[in-house]
Amino acid sequence: MEITYHDIVKNEEINQYITMGNEVLGKLGYTEHSQKHAAIVARRAAEILKELGYSKREIELAKITGYMHDIGNCVNRHDHAHSGAIMAFQILRDLKMPAEEIAVIVSAIGNHDESTGTAVTPISAAVIIADKTDVRSNRVRNTDIAFFDKHDRVNYAAVKTKVTTDVEKKVIHLNIKLDEQICSVLDYFEIFTERMLMCRRASEVLGLKFKFTVNGSKVL
Repeated sequence: MEITYHDIVKNEEINQYITMGNEVLGKLGYTEHSQKHAAIVARRAAEILKELGYSKREIELAKITGYMHDIGNCVNRHDHAHSGAIMAFQILRDLKMPAEEIAVIVSAIGNHDESTGTAVTPISAAVIIADKTDVRSNRVRNTDIAFFDKHDRVNYAAVKTKVTTDVEKKVIHLNIKLDEQICSVLDYFEIFTERMLMCRRASEVLGLKFKFTVNGSKVL
């Protein structure tokens, strides 16, 4: 049975896990990981693969993976990639998705966190890039700047974020406009070094180079 992105987005069980995971992370002081983040990751991953000429089904699987990638947060933030992969396996099997497609999705979910994973397939690579480049001020839930942690400052300082794929030059470009009164370029790179290096590795899996600029200056 061919499961679509629309089926996943409308699935009450999946949305409940995303909602609970977002609530758990909110209690722990983490940025927003709601359906909005899930949808942004899904759309961005799909756009990357579409630009590179991947098949419609691969693009659809990337969207499904992107939407489901953080469901493990409802169990625990620690090891959420692996928890989420196991949860996704059960959900998708119950939905009668073919095993070969489930395998692609769960491997991508299980490898999306920088602490334990790396890009292993094109779908995995696209989801990693989409996830790690979702930096925006409205992900910050702390309303008092005086109590911002370093991750709050980085996200809150992001005035504009744009990800583009240049097929001819074989480059994926993350361009961020930062309010340096809130967070310096150095602060950003110090905090997100692992994530940006993960994006570089993911870009290589797609046959591309990863370019990262902040306020017009090349960082990576």
